[in-house]
Amino acid sequence: MDLLLWRHAHAHDALPGQPDMDRALSGRGEKQAWAMARWLNERLPADTVILCSPAKRTLQTVAFLNRAYKVCDDIAPDADASALLNAANWPQAKHAVLVVAHQPFLAETVARLLYLNSPAPMSFRKGGLWWIRHQKKEGFSDVQLVCVQNPELVI
Repeated sequence: MDLLLWRHAHAHDALPGQPDMDRALSGRGEKQAWAMARWLNERLPADTVILCSPAKRTLQTVAFLNRAYKVCDDIAPDADASALLNAANWPQAKHAVLVVAHQPFLAETVARLLYLNSPAPMSFRKGGLWWIRHQKKEGFSDVQLVCVQNPELVI
């Protein structure tokens, strides 16, 4: 199974009284999302399952893919790594799964799957992507880092 973790692109700060869920992408974020979507569309299998947080900035990010996706409340901004892995059906899913969501739980998921025991929380760049693969080899689970992509490198 391939699990792709895409952090929403750069968003505007919340205005006074504005709910966090209503924050929109900035112009910079739109460029990041467009570039990363172009890069992903050249590489994603056609049958990839796409799960997206219900936050406005993630919905705007995933829209650049021009593919069907499912809004998943389980990966809203207050989620955690366990909720993400459960929503993605890791590692049993039969198809690649792309999750468009938020910090800090995207980085927590990467750290958990790759057994990174960092004393400080990991950073996960806005608009960035981590691609992780799970395979069974000789009866054992094998988790591999396939790719880490920065949106500025594909613009």
